[in-house]
Amino acid sequence: MATLIGCTSAPKPQTRTVNIGHKHPSTEEVYIPESFPDNRVISSKYTVWNFLPKNLFEQFRRIANFYFLCIGVVQLSIDTPVTPVTSILPLVFVISVTAFKQYTVWNFLPKNLFEQFRRIANFYFLCIGVVQLSIDTPVTPVTSILPLVFVISVTAFKQGYEDWLRHKADKEVNSRPACVLRDKQLLMVKSMHIKVGDIIKVKCNDGFPCDLLLLSSSNKEGECYITTANLDGETNLKTHSCVPETRHLQNETEFDNFEGFVECEQPKPDLYRFIGNIHLPQSGQQNLIKSLGPENMLLRGARLKNTSYIYGCAIYTGQESKMALNSKFKQTKFSRVEKSMNNFLLTFLLVLLIECAVSTGLKFWYTENHKLPWYIPKGSGDNATALDILKDFLAYMVLYNYIIPISLYVTVELQKFIGSMFFSWDKEMYDEKMNLAARANTSDLNEELGQVEYLFTDKTGTLTENDMKFRQCSIDGKLYEEVSGRLYTSSNGDQQSEYVAQYSTKMEEFFRVLCLCHTCRVDVPTSFKDDSLGASSIYHYEYEYQASSPDEKAFVEACSRYGIVYHGINDDYMEVSFQQDMKRYQLLHTLEFDADRKRMSVIVKCDNGDIFLLCKGAESTVLDKVISGDIISTRRHIDHFAMLGLRTLALAQRQLTQDTYNEFDKLLHSARTALQNRQQRLSEAFEFVETDLHVLGATAVEDRLQEDVPKTITSLRHAGIKIWVLTGDKEETAVNISYSAGHFKQGMNELHLTKIEESMFCAEKLRLHLISIEEGPVNMQYALIVDGSTLIFIFEQYCDMFLKLCKKCVAVLCCRMSPIQKAEIVRLIKTSKDKPVTLAVGDGANDVSMIQEADIGIGIMGKEGRQAVRCSDYAFVKFKFLMRALLLHGHYYYIRIATLVQYFFYKNVAFITSQIYFGVYSQISAQPLFDSYYLLFYNICFTSLPILFYGIFEQHIPQDTLLEKPHLYQRITKNEYLSWKNFLKWNLLGVWHSLVFYFGVFYVFQYESSTFHSGKMLGLACFGSIVFTVCTIAVNVKLCLETYYFCFATYFGYIFAGIGCLALTFLYSGVIWPSWMLSSQSMYFVIFEMLKSGPVWLMMLLLVITALLPDIIIRCVRDIRNHLSQTKKRSDTGESVLLKPYQTNGKLSFDLSI
Repeated sequence: MATLIGCTSAPKPQTRTVNIGHKHPSTEEVYIPESFPDNRVISSKYTVWNFLPKNLFEQFRRIANFYFLCIGVVQLSIDTPVTPVTSILPLVFVISVTAFKQYTVWNFLPKNLFEQFRRIANFYFLCIGVVQLSIDTPVTPVTSILPLVFVISVTAFKQGYEDWLRHKADKEVNSRPACVLRDKQLLMVKSMHIKVGDIIKVKCNDGFPCDLLLLSSSNKEGECYITTANLDGETNLKTHSCVPETRHLQNETEFDNFEGFVECEQPKPDLYRFIGNIHLPQSGQQNLIKSLGPENMLLRGARLKNTSYIYGCAIYTGQESKMALNSKFKQTKFSRVEKSMNNFLLTFLLVLLIECAVSTGLKFWYTENHKLPWYIPKGSGDNATALDILKDFLAYMVLYNYIIPISLYVTVELQKFIGSMFFSWDKEMYDEKMNLAARANTSDLNEELGQVEYLFTDKTGTLTENDMKFRQCSIDGKLYEEVSGRLYTSSNGDQQSEYVAQYSTKMEEFFRVLCLCHTCRVDVPTSFKDDSLGASSIYHYEYEYQASSPDEKAFVEACSRYGIVYHGINDDYMEVSFQQDMKRYQLLHTLEFDADRKRMSVIVKCDNGDIFLLCKGAESTVLDKVISGDIISTRRHIDHFAMLGLRTLALAQRQLTQDTYNEFDKLLHSARTALQNRQQRLSEAFEFVETDLHVLGATAVEDRLQEDVPKTITSLRHAGIKIWVLTGDKEETAVNISYSAGHFKQGMNELHLTKIEESMFCAEKLRLHLISIEEGPVNMQYALIVDGSTLIFIFEQYCDMFLKLCKKCVAVLCCRMSPIQKAEIVRLIKTSKDKPVTLAVGDGANDVSMIQEADIGIGIMGKEGRQAVRCSDYAFVKFKFLMRALLLHGHYYYIRIATLVQYFFYKNVAFITSQIYFGVYSQISAQPLFDSYYLLFYNICFTSLPILFYGIFEQHIPQDTLLEKPHLYQRITKNEYLSWKNFLKWNLLGVWHSLVFYFGVFYVFQYESSTFHSGKMLGLACFGSIVFTVCTIAVNVKLCLETYYFCFATYFGYIFAGIGCLALTFLYSGVIWPSWMLSSQSMYFVIFEMLKSGPVWLMMLLLVITALLPDIIIRCVRDIRNHLSQTKKRSDTGESVLLKPYQTNGKLSFDLSI
């Protein structure tokens, strides 16, 4: 009631209570059930009611669209010489293309329009269209409205179509049948009608309709196997289990007699986290409380495998399921190109405002000081009102607004979307062994692949195969090694290695840890599955072990080869045969591995009642807890393993007294049943028991480098990319791998920032390293090695000194790092003064934070799950594909989009600047030079398709050349092609072209006014048509001069644009249109009179050549310079001095480096 009376609603509780089978607790007299959403899946976001406002809001966030909206508003507000439709219609088209997605029938229009008009560009064009409809503007409003309609429509149509497909998919999913227990019987209901608390039966190979708590299965142990390929891409089987107290529930009657409820956290998107408790009533006693974790949950999107059936209770349904929560868009990343594009748009808007202000001022000055013709209304400066000035200002804005490229955004979107497909289609980035192709999870960052300056990479599974092979071990201070699958003592000097036939007590204790301290599952062969580890299978050593960690699988497989076989868990007992002597250990607790502790433990009880804690983990965290054993020899052997580049782990154990175990058991139970701060309380409980350990030895496993890793790192370094390796491995192991991978080179001077325990000492080391570099040889290369403990001090107060030191080093290696430190390192570099583009690549869950923090995140589809792939921007199987992704695709993506953006601004400058010249010669009367038809279709039809195909297919340098000469990558970094220098160069060419177009035709008209064979005079319509025709031809030929690779699609773009231009022009000029469609017929038959005149043809040809003469010279000089450069390089290397052509897709081109 308090909630109803108060002004604010009660805060949402942090936990929820789910009554299994909808049975409320019998102890409560008054029971008010919680309300939860149904199981309806909704992936669309629009309805009929909100489509228009929401989609328009999205599109008008873009500067260009917002601009044209303003122009349309002006043309609707004042009397303009062109119809407002020319401003509004193209904008409507673009918005429509992106509109039809994520909507319903009811919200489609308002929601889609709302989203599209949030783009500043769309909103601008809308305003321009409204202005044209509101005032007397120089041009018909059609010229502003129609482009706006075009842009908006294209975007809205694309979005609407995508959303319609989502609606179909939603309907199919929501209508799937599910087997639900209702009224003591199993009924088939639609998935959308499932409610939280329902008991659901799922059969083999069926998907889970919602997030379920596993209650029982056909397996007597209460286990089931699932695959989560639709969730995280992992295809391997995973084992999930129920709490032992519910696995007996196997039919409707037993569930009808069952009471219990679940208390758990509110839905969260983390697929690998779940915190809850199940409360089970006990007769005459308090409820039995059992903790629940992710291993007890079956998530929607997963599928049941190798299990006949399961029963589960619906916990999260519909939009609260973890799959739905993960379907939301990731945080948006913006590329440097998009930021430059917005800066250019704002610059052009400023230029437009200046032009309008100057023209308005000149108009009033001219009318004040000159006598105007009788047909032009005079508005003298004395009599001009503020409204008159505003109207004239808006009229000039409408006249000049075409300097803003309205179709830029839609072209960029199409170019990026289609371009991203080439990334996935690249056969050279396809892995046959895993049958996986490269994947682009976003198209927004394509060009950023060509701008990378810093590369941060994980080691295990990224640089290496993550295929562990057991090689050596240290047991009680003695070295052992594996030879041909058998264990031998390690040879040392004159001492020969000997085969170990019998194991000592210390060795049995060591291998007991390896066999029991893990989470491996035994995949029993089919012929043995019903034998319950009987005589037929107890000595069968060819098990297939399923493990989440490659290290653990290597350990149990190695033990199996040595005659110590792990047979799995049977009735909570772990069974191990030591050279055919079966032993059973009761598994009391598993203390799971986590990245902070860097270790895991199990607590087992032997047949004689002794209780042991068995522990394995990184030596930095295990040996610190050790109080007995041969610690010195073990440390020495671990250092020896690390120098060989082997991965090391330390093994230890502790015998627990019954009192100590009982105390720990209470702490652990309290922590595991806590719904708040569970992880912190678990860590405290683990710390209580993982102490006073006895060291048993250490392991050494080999993780081989992936194919072509040294070649890839070398190429990327030659491309100017600074490479950092971030790993959790021991320093010596990481350094050894760095040399093997080519990250470190022989002759580099190593600088160490490791094992620092005091802040002041950290500062002193940084200072000394900087001094040594400044005083050292100029050509000396430095490699920096830093560990996680030192980074703690660096992040606190020495970031600037650390950055200064890192920039002087060729390679940086960070070892013993936690996942959060990886992200902090990336953030430190990304936010430094230069704001470099960063790329992070990794394969495991511990790399996710680093991948998300970097400007570009790349996931490796390896053996540590698919979390990194899911959170990445791009993904592929092997590290070597990174060279092709950056040096080839990144290079092409950037050059294409950069040229596309520069060309769009250039062609609008070349087009609309002629209007400014004409204004001077028309006594600042705001008279349009071009017909509304030309204003309408210039950007939409006549010049858009060729540049789109250029942006998709251009290959200015051959593929082989880009890969063989990585230094070419450095030419495009730091957004070089979209610098203000290049922007000015392109637009100065545009101004030059406009000067030639306008004044060339002007002076021909002035001195030879009768150029038609019939002797007719050239009027304004013909004058503007000739200028427009010359401009359209020239800007398309200009693009040809920028193109180095011609293919069928390129030719098609030019031919289609040319034929389309002629066809539309003939149609427009050859028909007398109704007055309600066209108020003026001034263009009637103009094009035919033009084309019949020989002097007009000659004039257009000469003007195109004159305008493009600087471009032709620039192209020739560029090609000659490149030819001479290639000749010199080949002569230096003894190769042929001829420029060698290359052939791609049957088209001849040349090795050109721009």
